[in-house]
Amino acid sequence: MTNTFQRARSAEAKEQRENDILQAARRLAAEQGIRAITLTEIANTIGMHKSALLRYFETREQIFLVLAGQGWREWSPALRAALEEIETPGSQTVAEAFARTLVARPLFCDLLAHVPLNLERNVSVERVRAFKLIALEEVAAIAAKLEGRIGLSRAQAVNIISTATSMAGALWQMATPGPDVARLYREEPLLAHAVVDVESRLVDILSGLMTGYLAKNCLGT
Repeated sequence: MTNTFQRARSAEAKEQRENDILQAARRLAAEQGIRAITLTEIANTIGMHKSALLRYFETREQIFLVLAGQGWREWSPALRAALEEIETPGSQTVAEAFARTLVARPLFCDLLAHVPLNLERNVSVERVRAFKLIALEEVAAIAAKLEGRIGLSRAQAVNIISTATSMAGALWQMATPGPDVARLYREEPLLAHAVVDVESRLVDILSGLMTGYLAKNCLGT
């Protein structure tokens, strides 16, 4: 590919370059999965040399950590809007809102699995802090909505959110194996159970957890 990249000379141009890099990474990850994407591939997609890209992002992990923060900013208001629309909120309907809004964001689910595994491990402390503050802010906003809509305590609401996001990340990896493993599952009927339905599994887990919490609250224990 011919290198058509020109170095940004202004704050506005630098911001545009960063957005271009993030959008390229987003597209590639959506197509191939985060694990498969390299800095070189991201750079080539936008006609930039890898060394030039490193002027904007220190590592590939930083790029995807920024995208994870954006994912929280996108998912949280969508979930809160979905929770607000439920006429009679209960364990089942709330769990369905969680599952539906997460499964609608496959890249976010993929990112959720990779954040604790590697995206926080090859970036500066300042970048990790920025991401954590975004996540904490959105968790607090969702937790407040759960408290008001279904009667969970703040600690219980946070546990529901943590369970939903961690399970969404893990289940998504199970549901989207690589091509060789996917072929193995197709050829071996005994292994077919390994590919899970993420949405239904999330609903089952989250509704069960919320039902238990609400029963506990009614008993005052």
